Amino acid sequence: MKEQIMIVEDEPDINSLLLKILESAGYEAVPAFSGTEAALLLEKKMPDLILLDLMLPGLSGEELLHKLRDAMHWDGPILILSAKTALKDKVTLLENGADDYITKPFEPEEVIARIQAALRRSGKPKDAAAPLSYKSLILYPDLRKVLANGRELSLTAHEYELLYLFLQTPEKVYSRERLYELVWKGGYYGENNTVNVHVSNIRKKLKTAGLTEEYIVTVYGIGFKLQ
Repeated sequence: MKEQIMIVEDEPDINSLLLKILESAGYEAVPAFSGTEAALLLEKKMPDLILLDLMLPGLSGEELLHKLRDAMHWDGPILILSAKTALKDKVTLLENGADDYITKPFEPEEVIARIQAALRRSGKPKDAAAPLSYKSLILYPDLRKVLANGRELSLTAHEYELLYLFLQTPEKVYSRERLYELVWKGGYYGENNTVNVHVSNIRKKLKTAGLTEEYIVTVYGIGFKLQ
């Protein structure tokens, strides 16, 4: 089962970015855009970890931190997200129950590394991800390895990520725009042929591995899906 992480951040762009970062790393992300919304969600279900901004509408980050630790007696990891860089601010928050402090702007790798470290300290390490299989394909997420008919495919990082997306949801049709956003983490402007080229390369490598049938098909006017 995936660890669930709540993102409490009122800036939609930052919240969306964190959502993509966490989902790409194999976590289940739950967004909240105010301290008040987060408090309501937390009354129904507690996540494995909380990413908490400080400057929030309604209930502030500091107030939500106090509520979690003192009123709700929750001992799960809480990581603060803030543009405040003063040592005094960091020390105060850590003394009041925060487990770590991530300064904005942040790098995706740092966010994931700090989350993994916090979960380890809390005794909730990330479980090994189960292999994904589809027909003659088997993908091992922890090893970033894909076997076709028992033969390991030599894939680039983006080719692997594309196959990983397809194998997670075999029935789903992905638009080129969505694939570009999820794999390349950027905006798609229509004329970019990057997705087509990478899908074509994957098809060639699958055929070279001995898979004669078409695994990734084009859905006219929409995008691609597994077949």
